[in-house]
Amino acid sequence: MNAKIGLFYGSSTCYTEMAAEKIAEAINGISGTELVVLHNIASDSIALMTDYKYLILGIPTWDYGELQEDWESNWDAIDSLDFSTIQVAVYGLGDQIGYPEWFQDALGYLWAKVVNLGASAVGAWPNKGYSFEQSKALTDDGKFFVGLPLDDENQLDLTDDYIAQWCEQILHEFGLS
Repeated sequence: MNAKIGLFYGSSTCYTEMAAEKIAEAINGISGTELVVLHNIASDSIALMTDYKYLILGIPTWDYGELQEDWESNWDAIDSLDFSTIQVAVYGLGDQIGYPEWFQDALGYLWAKVVNLGASAVGAWPNKGYSFEQSKALTDDGKFFVGLPLDDENQLDLTDDYIAQWCEQILHEFGLS
């Protein structure tokens, strides 16, 4: 495996960053090489996304379905990027108990944005084991999330297992395993 995966995330409270580090560690462990390159969008240009054929994008949902501040600052600039040759997997952090009407909404917004800009999406995750009212991150049939939904506020004990399973899944869907 000589293709690199760019993992771009925004993180205000470091939970999305910690998930990024766990994802990188899991993928690098599976692949046996340093396959993932981490990029915090607070300090790295989003234009670097187009340097990769494979992307993982991480975003938390804030308050009532809002974007995290670093993603919000870069939101319009994303429209200038060409994702037509890029495969993208997304993950998000959210609170299904505290904000059940907006669980993982930012994940859905980010997924829709890059898919509408030509990205090929991978990494859908089953809608099982979660308890919430609504989410913009569900597929049309509601059976899957568009990416990996993590809830470190209420399900921290599941995070590492979910990440391990999802990393195996996306490596296969990227065609890298």
